Amino acid sequence: MKKLYIVRHGETEWNKKGKTQGMLDSSLTDLGIIQANRLANRLSEEKINHIYTSDLSRAHDTANIISKKLGLKLNVAKELREMNFGCWQGLTKKERKANYPKEHIVWHSEPHKASIEGAETLLQVKERTLDLINRLKIEHRDENVLLVSHGSAIKTLILGILGIDLSHYKKIAQSNTALNIIEFREHSSVITLLNDTNHLREV
Repeated sequence: MKKLYIVRHGETEWNKKGKTQGMLDSSLTDLGIIQANRLANRLSEEKINHIYTSDLSRAHDTANIISKKLGLKLNVAKELREMNFGCWQGLTKKERKANYPKEHIVWHSEPHKASIEGAETLLQVKERTLDLINRLKIEHRDENVLLVSHGSAIKTLILGILGIDLSHYKKIAQSNTALNIIEFREHSSVITLLNDTNHLREV
């Protein structure tokens, strides 16, 4: 693989309400659909050979809009699912803080050490997403690949590819339909674009 494009899904109903989605699902809003179309137009200028998406509908629907614009087959990869947030799924930040105060503090101060009931750890998310990348590097050695995924999954994946410790998780932002680009060069992986949303300037 020469170049990896990584994008987050468009805005969802739960994004608007500030709810933790995790592996539960929420449909795209009208704005989310507009965002996905703007992103698709932008990506049409890139040389992308393959598209892989999470099977959760908010990512899959975003990816479907892109795949139609680019005229590419859509491949589903469960490894790209959002982090399973266990008992936090469906809760707002206020509810998480009220019901799980200790876990809430750890998540916001040392997320790599967080242990949430029924949830994955950041390390587990990183390992499953990197497993996919290692496979795609072999299958698409000289091609460019686009991934459509979710905020936490994307952040752990970026840190993993770049060899940056998960303790830096909170230092990365991922907006809806943000575009990230990583190039796999001879001696290292280089991030050339991070959390870019220039395509949304007029939205």
